Amino acid sequence: MELPEPEVEHLLHDVLSEFHGRHQRLLPFLLERFDAVRHHLLTDKPLSESRRLLIGSYFTQEYALESAALFNPSLVWHPDQSGLPPGTRRFILSLRAVGEGHISSVGFRCGTIDVGGAITLAKPTGFVTAPHVVATSVYDKTLFQRKLAELGVCDPFVDLVRDVLADHFTLGDLEAALAKTGRQHRGRRREWEPVAAAILALARANYEIECPPESDISERVIFPYSPAETNGIEDARFVRFTDDDGCVHYFATYTAFDGAVTLPQFVETDDFVHFRIGTLNGPEIANKGMALFPRQIRGCYWMLSRQDGENIYVMQSDMLHFWYAKQVVLRPTQPWEFVQVGNCGSPLETPAGWLVLTHGVGPMRKYAIGAVLLDLDDPTRVIGRLPLPLLAPDENERVGYVPNVVYSCGAAIHNGLLVIPYSMSDYATSFATVPLADVLDNFVC
Repeated sequence: MELPEPEVEHLLHDVLSEFHGRHQRLLPFLLERFDAVRHHLLTDKPLSESRRLLIGSYFTQEYALESAALFNPSLVWHPDQSGLPPGTRRFILSLRAVGEGHISSVGFRCGTIDVGGAITLAKPTGFVTAPHVVATSVYDKTLFQRKLAELGVCDPFVDLVRDVLADHFTLGDLEAALAKTGRQHRGRRREWEPVAAAILALARANYEIECPPESDISERVIFPYSPAETNGIEDARFVRFTDDDGCVHYFATYTAFDGAVTLPQFVETDDFVHFRIGTLNGPEIANKGMALFPRQIRGCYWMLSRQDGENIYVMQSDMLHFWYAKQVVLRPTQPWEFVQVGNCGSPLETPAGWLVLTHGVGPMRKYAIGAVLLDLDDPTRVIGRLPLPLLAPDENERVGYVPNVVYSCGAAIHNGLLVIPYSMSDYATSFATVPLADVLDNFVC
């Protein structure tokens, strides 16, 4: 603030000369950064745009989302299939991107698979655009209170806050209600502060983000935002979900990590521009590896899970966000999976049954990918299992951040081929294809 205006102009010129070509929409972003810190100004003196931009630059830093690793892919068919040759399909690949500080986020790529199974990835632009958190996200009061109860946040203070809120409210409304209730009951402030913090943490774990619609898919990112995500977002398992009426949505489960506790989270989108992110609830929501089936079965939602870190479970529920019961369907059986078995993404529907790719952990913490077949009408019934791994790390895939690992978060079936995107030792991503008939022919009942 003490710099003379000519020096401000000179310093800003240096910043823009060095960094303008490395970013898109840099000037608007720097002004946003200034607006985020302007309340620290000591006076209301008007500032030139150059000074505001320069201040914004001092509160901005570059972050390389993928500088450490890009792995654990999940493949779904793109909502836009226009302009393609016959037999070719466009896909979106979600990836776990790891950058400075080992912070994980979800990045994206786009590509096509032609009639012969050849895979072409679109070249990423090299830019990234931070999404905007939608400040007007609306919460349903009844559902919100139910989620609080599921988390064990039951206190008279919750009821007092609830009475202040409308049936639908925003985060700002909630913050105002907490402040008002706190003022009215100052004598119990210390007692209720942890409750208020828990209420706000739940609200911030349920939010919406928007990416610029004109941005390339490779420029979009789901970056940690809520308190539960401070150490990263891991292993998104996307699925193209079809309602009974034929409407299509894209859902994903991922693991939020705050440095101590893992928390399964849920993502909803129809266009990969606007994302709704929220908590999964119920006593059976624990650990990692949740993966939703791509449609309802007998009027219920179904999901794979791995609550105990060792076995694969199947859950069913009549509510997408609440899960109360589980049933073990698969235990480690073969030597290559004696340590643990888990899923590699959402099940794939075939005429023979639900094809579930699995990961097994064996000697020397070696990860391999296998497969099982579940009954179409009763996914708790295993009707086939591969006795040997479908995919295991070769010598070119052994070395990486976590050695001896091949892993996937979601495959697809195209023109009779099983298409498996997979990570190599937690640092990079590749693809494998195999005729689906060959897989089905090798199942052992």
